[in-house]
Amino acid sequence: MENRLLEEVARELTGRGWTISTAESCTGGAVGYRLTSLAGSSHYYVGGVIAYSNAIKTALLGVPESLLEAHGAVSAPCATSMAEGCRKLFGADMAVSVTGIAGPGGGTVPKPVGLVYIGVAHDVVASVREFRFNGDRERVRRSAAHSALKMILNSLNGV
Repeated sequence: MENRLLEEVARELTGRGWTISTAESCTGGAVGYRLTSLAGSSHYYVGGVIAYSNAIKTALLGVPESLLEAHGAVSAPCATSMAEGCRKLFGADMAVSVTGIAGPGGGTVPKPVGLVYIGVAHDVVASVREFRFNGDRERVRRSAAHSALKMILNSLNGV
C-alpha cells in the first residue's frame, strides 16, 4: 500500500516537473527516506533537514523564536513555518514538515504523546493538519510519515 502511495506521489511530482524538500522533527528523516526509496527520486527530491532542536528550526528553517515561545515547537504555526522555510531553503516547489511528540515521554495534557502537526507548502499556499496517533514511539513515527505522504498527494491533487 505504501509503495503505491509513493509511486503516485512520484508520478504527480514528476509529471508537474516539481521538486520537494522535507523538514522533519519527530519522524527523524522518515519522510525523506520514503520519498527517496524509489529509483529516479533525484528528479523530484532535493533535500531535507532533520530539525529536532528549536535552534535548528530557527537557524536553518527560519522559524521565528517568538513563534516558538508563543506556540511551541509542536504546533500548527510551527509546522507551517517549517514547511515554508524548508521550501525557501532548498528552492523547492513544495515542502512538507512534521513536528510532534512521538513519546513515550514528553507529552502533557494539552499536548499528549501522539500529537503531530504536518504542514505542506507550495507556491503561496500552505496548509497544516493536526493528527493524534495512538501506539508506541515507532508507530507514531510511521503513522506520521505515512500521513505526510498522503498530505503531499492530496495537495498535489488539490484536495
